[in-house]
Amino acid sequence: MEEQGAPHLVVLTGAGMSAESGIRTFRATDGLWEEHPIEAVATPEGFARDPERVLRFYNERREQVRRAEPNAAHRALAELEKAGIRVSIVTQNIDDLHERAGSSDVLHLHGEILMARSSVDERLRYPLRQGGIRMGDLCDKGSQLRPDVVWFGESVPRYADACDIVAEADLLLVVGTSLAVMPAALLLEQVPLDADAVVIDPDAHQLAPPGVGRLALPAGEGVPRLVEHWKATGRLEVPDHLLATGLAPSSDNG
Repeated sequence: MEEQGAPHLVVLTGAGMSAESGIRTFRATDGLWEEHPIEAVATPEGFARDPERVLRFYNERREQVRRAEPNAAHRALAELEKAGIRVSIVTQNIDDLHERAGSSDVLHLHGEILMARSSVDERLRYPLRQGGIRMGDLCDKGSQLRPDVVWFGESVPRYADACDIVAEADLLLVVGTSLAVMPAALLLEQVPLDADAVVIDPDAHQLAPPGVGRLALPAGEGVPRLVEHWKATGRLEVPDHLLATGLAPSSDNG
């Protein structure tokens, strides 16, 4: 259990975090968008035109998530929470790998693939413990069920909650996201002035904005390294000895 007054780590995770568990990303050169046009499977208009195709697409993604296992980065964050440091995760990912690893405070910005929701009332949500969504599966109001994910062109209902969480951070850790998806990319603007931010990604030097620390490692390597240090010290500081692995201090503006 976290201790009263424990330091607060907020972690923003993206597709690169889940990719190391074998979940295909959308934007990679061999990603899902190469096979499925965005407008066909990830927009309200695509669902209206061909709901069966959209349901089939997400049913396949759902089975992929069920087969996947949390990786070293997921497990390290859960271990840090157990060590007494307050860990809040804001994820752009729609899988449940953070929860299965043991993290208890997870906000899904873009929804959850293991949930279905009503097409007419987004408050009506239903867990999908097995199987998928079929045509004719209806909500309590008699409307076709759809995946509980945020599509392009839709609002992000939990963005304000995410802003509130980031605004309470002692340190923001950004893992496996290009910081290109809005409005999630704007979350960095909510970091308190006296808090640091660090990006962990193989391309961190290109992705991190000025003034943000950079650890140019995959999530499964970079996150456990930082977590081991934080567990040992109980302080959310960025250790100097990681400079040799590509970490630029947060004061670097280059």
